[in-house]
Amino acid sequence: MSVRTLCGLFGMSAQAYYKKKKTILLRSQIRTAILSAVHYYRSKAPGMGALKLHYELCSIYGSGAVGGRDAFLNLMRAEHLMLPAKKPRRTTNSNHLYKKYPNLIKGVTAQYPNHIWVSDITYIWIEGGVCYLHLLTDMYSHAVLGWVLAPGLQSEYTQQALEQAITQAGGGNLCATIHHSDRGSQYACNAYIGILTEHHIRISMTESYNPTDNAVAERMNGILKTEWIYGMALFKDEKHARRQIAEMIEFYNNERPHMSIGMKKPMDVYYGEVPGKCLWKK
Repeated sequence: MSVRTLCGLFGMSAQAYYKKKKTILLRSQIRTAILSAVHYYRSKAPGMGALKLHYELCSIYGSGAVGGRDAFLNLMRAEHLMLPAKKPRRTTNSNHLYKKYPNLIKGVTAQYPNHIWVSDITYIWIEGGVCYLHLLTDMYSHAVLGWVLAPGLQSEYTQQALEQAITQAGGGNLCATIHHSDRGSQYACNAYIGILTEHHIRISMTESYNPTDNAVAERMNGILKTEWIYGMALFKDEKHARRQIAEMIEFYNNERPHMSIGMKKPMDVYYGEVPGKCLWKK
C-alpha cells in the first residue's frame, strides 16, 4: 500500500507524515550530535558534570537545539552518562588516642622565616582514583618547604614532607620554630611528634574543625588547585600527577609573585631573611 493510502486510513495527510518523519530524523541527528559532544568533553575532562555540559552545549548549539536542563539531564540518565556521586574524602581523622596539643598561633603573626610552619593534606584526583598531597608551608614567606604526593594518608608520607622542611631549614636545633597542623593522627602520632621533639620544634594544633584555623595551609591548597589543577585535564596516573605538581611548586616557590609578601617570590623571601637558629622572638 502507498504512503498516501496508509495515511488516509489514519486520517492523516501524506504531507503531514513526511513533515513528521523529517522532524524525527532531525531530532535524531541533533541527539547524536549532542551525545558526540558529551563524549568529546568527557574524554578531555572525565569529571565534567552534566550541568556544566548543558551550559557549554547550549552556548555551541543553542538552547533550542539542546533543550532545557531537565530534558538534558533525562537524556544523560537514559544514556548512563551521569557521573556517580563522589564519596566525601576526609584527610583528617581526629578520633584517636594521641595527645592533642593547644593552638599556639592564635592571634600570632609570623615574624620571620621558620617562625611558623603549617602542614596540611589535600586530595588530588587522577584517572580512576585519587592521590594525597602532603604539604608543609612556611607561614612568613609562603614558601613550600616540603611536599609528598602519595597514594594514601599514612603518616610516613607526612613525615617525609616534614623531614624535607627540616633539611631546607638546615636541620639541628629549630627551637625558634612552631609547627602548626590540624589534629589528625598523621601529625599527632608518636613518630611525627618524635621528629618535632628531636629538633626542638614547638607543637601547635587547631582546637576546632574550622578551616580558618589553618588558613595559610588551606590557601596554599587553593592556589595549586584554582590556578593550575582545575584548569588541566585529569592526571593520567600518580607518576604524571607528581611530575606536574613538582613543576607547579617549583614555579610557585621561585617565580610566582605573592601579594601578601609585597609581590616578592616566596623563596626569595625565605632565603633572604632566614635568621640564625634559636633566635626566638616573642
